[in-house]
Formats: sequence, C-alpha cells, structure tokens
Amino acid sequence: MLEKLPGMLGHALRHQRAGLDQTVFHHTPLRTGQAALEVGSLAFADHAPMPARYTADGEGLSPPLHWHGVPPNASSVLLIVEDADAPTPHPLVHGIVVDLPPDQTALAEGAFDHTEGSEAHAGRHSFLGSGWLPPDPPPGHGTHRYVFQVFALGPGEPFSETPGRDEVLAALQERALASGCLIGTYERPDGSIRSDEPATATATVPAAGSAAPLAPQ
Repeated sequence: MLEKLPGMLGHALRHQRAGLDQTVFHHTPLRTGQAALEVGSLAFADHAPMPARYTADGEGLSPPLHWHGVPPNASSVLLIVEDADAPTPHPLVHGIVVDLPPDQTALAEGAFDHTEGSEAHAGRHSFLGSGWLPPDPPPGHGTHRYVFQVFALGPGEPFSETPGRDEVLAALQERALASGCLIGTYERPDGSIRSDEPATATATVPAAGSAAPLAPQ
C-alpha cells in the first residue's frame, strides 16, 4: 500500500516517529527482573532485519515466535506487535492475539491469521481489521522497529471479540504478571531509485569530427 508513496514524503516525515517509549511494553509495569519473559524468533534475531516474507513486500505472513518464563500463576498469554517508528502520535498496531493458554510457548508462522478453533483469538490492528497487518513503512522513511510484545496475564474480565490497543492496555494495567519483547526491523528505501539498478550518470559525447564546445570567456 505505502510502497507507492513518493520517497520525498518519507524523507519529509523522517523525524516524525511515535517512539519506543509509546509502546504498550513501556506503559506496562513488570518489565524486568523476575517478571521478564524471553521472546525470540527463528526468522530473525533481536534488533535485526526481518525477512521480506513477513512484510507487505513479500507473502505478508506473521513470523514465528517463541517465549519462555511464563509464571505458574498466569491464566493466559497476550501478544501485541507495534511499529515504534510509524509517523503517527502512537505506534501503529500490526497484530494482537489474546487468550493464549499459559502453557503455550510459541506461535507458528502465519498463526496471527489462523486462531480459529482455539481458545485464542485475534484483536484489531490499526487499520481496523483483525489478524496480521504486514509491515509497510513509507519509502525513504528509514528503519522501522517492529516490537513483538508478549505478556503473561492473571485472571480477569474476558476480552471482547476483537480487542483493540486501548482495551489491551487497560487489561495489562490490571492483570500483567510478566512481559518481554523482541524487536525486528524493516526499511523500504527511496522508491525513486530501484535497488537492483545502480544509479548512473549520462554525459553528452560530441560526434566524431564535430567541434568541441567553446569554453566560457
């Protein structure tokens, strides 16, 4: 969708970013020490680029994830993915999954869009749909950080059918027992220059036998 935006717009918005401090992870207590979860992926390392397969430039699948350290008193696990570098006041939500069983320690590739038939269900992303919203940063805007946040929750009020960010944040304030995050990056370069073609400069060469242009006096 955003790949067709002119690169000059991405450059103009380059310093407009929501910020990591605006993510749900940084608005929820219990981020360190005994309340920390380990979160990882077989597809990319922490703070490393995500393969295009998981973005709007590829198949658009949600990446595989795994986590460890859920407390024994947890009643469920919740995931939320946000773009900390979206040129918006708050991070863009790319996916929410709630009510995962506390003994589940992984999500397979593409699982954000296939929660039917399980206790878990997908929430609402920033484009008002459910499931996985593939990363789609503006060309020329620079590197975007996609924050995969995992929370262990205690018992509480059930979530609505498709909870959004505000509902998730309110539940975490009351029920969060542990949390952890993994950051994957993705960048879409200036679309005015094709990445598979080097930029070249052309020069006009005088035809054989023609006079060279006079130098200015």
